[in-house]
Amino acid sequence: MIRVVLPTHLRALAKVDHEVAFQLDGPATLGAVLDMLEARYPMLRGTIRDHITKRRRQFIRFFACGEDLSHDPPDALLPDAVVKGAEPLRVVGAMAGG
Repeated sequence: MIRVVLPTHLRALAKVDHEVAFQLDGPATLGAVLDMLEARYPMLRGTIRDHITKRRRQFIRFFACGEDLSHDPPDALLPDAVVKGAEPLRVVGAMAGG
């Protein structure tokens, strides 16, 4: 069971609680998780990654098991703890400014 924690503004948009959970068929990659998330919650398409190029939005980051996965390729396998549901994949809205 993959668990995904979304930032507040995306939870409000998708009308979900703190985290969402689902099973994946096939390899548990970052791209597969994002595909499933967008399939289940179509209102999130284009908010986490560009809906055409599938590239991560500039101010969105991905974290799991204390690691920044933001620059990992979409076909990179997620850590075992995330795949087993022990740890969530966190989608974080980065902060910028001065």
